[in-house]
Amino acid sequence: MKKDHFISPRIIEAELAEAREIAEQLEKRGLTGDRAPGYYIQTFGCQQNEADSETLAGLAETMGYRRVLSPSDAKLILVNTCAIREHAEKRALSIIGEYKHVRENDPELIIGVGGCMVTQRSRADKFKTSYPYVSFTFDTGSIHSVPSLVKAAMEKKKRSFVIGDEYKISEGLPVSRSSGHSAWLSIMYGCNNFCSYCIVPYVRGRERSRLADDVVEDARRLVADGAKEITLLGQNVNSYGLDLEDQGGIASIMRRICEIEGDFRLKFMTSHPKDASDALIEAVASEDKIVKQFHLPVQSGSDDVLRRMNRKYTTEHYLGRIEKIKKACPDITLTTDIIVGFPGETDEDFRMTTDLLREVGYDMAFSFIYSPREGTPAAKMEEQIDKSVATSRLQKLIALQDEISVKRNSRFIGRTLRLLADEVSRTDENMLTGRGQPARPVHFAGDKSLIGRFADVEITSAGSYSIEGILKK
Repeated sequence: MKKDHFISPRIIEAELAEAREIAEQLEKRGLTGDRAPGYYIQTFGCQQNEADSETLAGLAETMGYRRVLSPSDAKLILVNTCAIREHAEKRALSIIGEYKHVRENDPELIIGVGGCMVTQRSRADKFKTSYPYVSFTFDTGSIHSVPSLVKAAMEKKKRSFVIGDEYKISEGLPVSRSSGHSAWLSIMYGCNNFCSYCIVPYVRGRERSRLADDVVEDARRLVADGAKEITLLGQNVNSYGLDLEDQGGIASIMRRICEIEGDFRLKFMTSHPKDASDALIEAVASEDKIVKQFHLPVQSGSDDVLRRMNRKYTTEHYLGRIEKIKKACPDITLTTDIIVGFPGETDEDFRMTTDLLREVGYDMAFSFIYSPREGTPAAKMEEQIDKSVATSRLQKLIALQDEISVKRNSRFIGRTLRLLADEVSRTDENMLTGRGQPARPVHFAGDKSLIGRFADVEITSAGSYSIEGILKK
């Protein structure tokens, strides 16, 4: 075990004491229950950010705040930002800019900005100088420090800007889940891969795994609390445990979680092809509680592009992993990420990517135009691709994947699938959306009381983006 992976329990307890002290101050003023000040959290980016925001919510509630649905009703606004793509940064800056007017209407409002974007020093400095209404920023390794930052802003009217070069794991922080039936469970943080286009190692730090017993105990509590779906999270989740001794790997911890009694299912993301081990593939295939889905980002079908991306595998290796997965689990749902327009990508490189799409037959592909990130090697590469060329390639890729998705989704027509009723459909309030396998959402008519429960649904039709079915009585 590496002790320097973890923030000292004394520090965590000191921060929680600060949180409880704030709550006591609010209680003395009669600000409890429906009169408690509101908190509002705006989240951008990946599932890890969503999980981090649930921790922020837990801290806010420990401080005596209550969740509200509008920033205009809040006394504390926390923004959890993303730096993976330029679009996410611009959107975050735009929304944070709008909070200026909310602050003007309420000078007591506290605004904190955290996440990957402000872990970059240039961005943190910009908030310090150009966003005077922002009370504090905190980097991805400092979520635990939010209570003391709120207290400083509340009592001393002090602005704080936390940014460091230490990335550690905070155990024992409270969590307020956004869903009663679906739960995120982080098992590791950071990344060691340094893909040439990616900012993650610079804003999330190197790989740090949690202790296996802590993860399994968290999973046990989630199941006892009613979770029907648990998703294991990590920037490179299938390298879990490589940095610690005697903790086992991702396959081992998944098998341990599957031993927990209860009717639930287990998912994981995101995998790196070079670390998709035989043991992991075998666990997915053999454990009934693990959803038969594998998200394996390929990024490009060209070995030359993969080399410049520093992905550390070839298409031959990747396709070998896919073959192994399909052999172990023939009905697997396969999904991937693809970047088009990477510096130097030729028409031939792009053709290789479309060829790979056809060969693999993904159920779904998340495709993006390359976005230069300051501080990454790819941002300095020559032969940056014209946006119009990249956009054209993206459109062709999406059209091809749509064709493939229709064929893949159609294989479920006539079959009855066990799905977790997740939410009311976002397009039809009379329909529910269920998820499981396939990875695409399945829409079916059903009462809202089904949400959070498993249901048997007969699939009647399939398109490229969604599937429809009929609830079996």
